[in-house]
This record gives sequence, structure tokens and C-alpha cells, in this order.
Amino acid sequence: MVLGILIFLLIQNKIQMIQKNLVSKLNNWRIYTFISSIILCVLCVFVMVSCTSDSSGGGTYGTTPSNVVVTAQIVGTSAQFPNGDGNGTVIFNISATDATSYKIALGEGDVQNVTSGLYTYKYKTLGTNTFKVYVSAYNGPNFASSSVTITLYVAPAGIWSDEFNTPGAPDGSKWGYDIGAGGWGNNEAQYYTSRPENVIVEGGSLKIISKKEAYQGSSYTSARLQTKGKFSFKYGRVEIRAKLPSGGGTWPALWMLGNNIDTAVWPACGEIDMMEHKGNDLNKIYGTLHYPGHSGGGGDSSNFIPNTTATTSFHIYSIDWRADTIKFYVDGQLFKTFVNSASLPFNQNFFLIFNTAMGGDFGGAIDPNFVSSTFEIDYVRVYN
Repeated sequence: MVLGILIFLLIQNKIQMIQKNLVSKLNNWRIYTFISSIILCVLCVFVMVSCTSDSSGGGTYGTTPSNVVVTAQIVGTSAQFPNGDGNGTVIFNISATDATSYKIALGEGDVQNVTSGLYTYKYKTLGTNTFKVYVSAYNGPNFASSSVTITLYVAPAGIWSDEFNTPGAPDGSKWGYDIGAGGWGNNEAQYYTSRPENVIVEGGSLKIISKKEAYQGSSYTSARLQTKGKFSFKYGRVEIRAKLPSGGGTWPALWMLGNNIDTAVWPACGEIDMMEHKGNDLNKIYGTLHYPGHSGGGGDSSNFIPNTTATTSFHIYSIDWRADTIKFYVDGQLFKTFVNSASLPFNQNFFLIFNTAMGGDFGGAIDPNFVSSTFEIDYVRVYN
């Protein structure tokens, strides 16, 4: 009897334990099912909200941009420089309906992503080039595109310059002087000095002043500056803004000589006359090269007449000197192209010379009423 009761109690206890385990498992399953249902509901709500946002006409990502307009402003343009002054900066103005960002393919390999419709870019490709710029306006993955074409001039990097902004004597670290009379073979009438009466920087320009006066046995004085031993270069672009002196017999020049002039007798060293002018032949600008077989009056020369008088207006005189060509310009207008080659002396370093001569073989007769005149040079810039 007792044994039966013990067996019954054991069986009853076992059944209760099984019941408890079943209840625990059932409760855990219910909890799991409940949590899973909540997560599924949240996910469904998220998907529904996202879909609703994407499909609405005023949503962030649902509308394709339209009315894409892009304009380009080249910085530094003028009547003389319609493609810019060489700094290479372009300001883009972009607008589009429903756009949130823009992608700009700038035409020289660079692509930029921007959020503003106003974007400034500095081009690097040298020379005058035409670029087609593509712009895409984005709203999420949706986009619309447009383009604009620009023709832009980018100047080479500057390697040397003088802006002549410091009053007084020219910068001694950049300029030296040729002193003396006769013009070294050109039968000129002036005596070159370094006096402030003949050369000075004032008013933002270098002034070479030619005067009628008795000095060291000569009847006129002037100045001749050069960069020999201080600066020279091989190939590049030179730009000089200047206003020329007036009066019969004046002979202003912006020119260069080969560095080896002390060992190679002229014209073997080579001479590049970027600008010469005769007061007796008003407003005719000469560009000339001297080398063996082309010395003196036999130089390889061309001339150009600018739109405004060279003695009353500033003009930009420049050359583009390369291994294959030397090109001469006035105010950006090409007037002479010279074919360079390895057999000529124009493939070495040259230095600069600025001066005004009086009379001589090229300048001609001096006006007896001449008293004084000034050659003004606003700046000189050399680019590689």
C-alpha cells in the first residue's frame, strides 16, 4: 500500500514537471511569436513609409530635375583678350528645377560634384583651347543634363617679372646698366647713364628718359638696362606693356641677346628684337631677328601698325619663343612667325635689354627741336 502510494506520488511529480516544462516552452514560443510579429510589423511600416516617400511628387528623390541651364563667365576678358587674360579662371552658374546637387565634367579630365549652382574653376591646360563642359543636375538617382562650350586662354606659369611698383631706382637684383656712348657700333648720338635723370621708377612704371643735353662729349643722354648675369631663360613667353617715346630720331627697343655674347661675336650669339620703333616712322612696330647671315639692316624683320598710336597709348608687346617657332604679337595680334631650328642660335639662354637710343643707323635724323621724351614700361612678365 505504502509502496503504491510512493509510486503514485513519483508519477504525479513527474507529470507535474513535464507539465511545467510544456507550459514554459509554450510561453517562450508565445513570447517569440509576439516579438517576431512586432518586428515584422515595424518592417512593414518602414517599407510602406519609404515607398510612400519615394512615390510622392514633392518627395526628395522622386522627381527628375528639369530646366537645366548653365552659363560660363571667363574672368579677365576684354576687347583685347576675348578669351581671358591668361589666369584661366571660369565662373559657372548652374540652375535647374528640383535639383539637389550637380556633377560638372570640366573638359580637361576633371569632374566635380557640387551642391551649389555657383562654382569657380581654374583651368590648367596652357594656350588657347576650346572645352565642352557637361553639367548634370541630380535629385537622388534621377538627373538631367546640359552643356556649355568655352574658348579659354591660359598663360604659362610666370618665372620672372618686374611690375615696377616700387618708386626710385630700378631693382638692382634684377637690372644692371650699359654705360657709355656710341651705341656699340650703331653710330648713336646718346650717352647711356644710370642717373635718375635718365632712368627711374615712378607712378607704377619704369621710365627711360631721353634728353638733349651735353654730357661726357655727347649731345644727348638716355639709359639702357639689361638683366645679364641676373636673369636669363631659354624658351617661353615674354609680355611687356609699354608706351613709346615720341620725337624724330628716338629709337626705343625691347630686345634680347644670347648669354654667350662674351664668347660668340655678334650676331653669332643671336638677337631677338621683340619691339623696335622709329620716331621718324611713327606707329610702325618692328619685330626682328639677327643671326649669322642676317646682321645689321639684313635682319629677318616684319612690322605691324596698332589701332592706336604707340606713343600716346600703352600696348602689349610679346613673343612666344619655342624650339620650332618664334612668334611676335602686338596686343595679342600675331604679326610675325619665324621658323626656329637647331642650327640657329635661338636655342640657348637669352637676357633682356630695354633702352632708348637717339639717332644712329636705324633711328635716323634727330629732330633739331627735340628736347626730351620718355619711354614708359608698365611691366615685364616672363612665362615658361
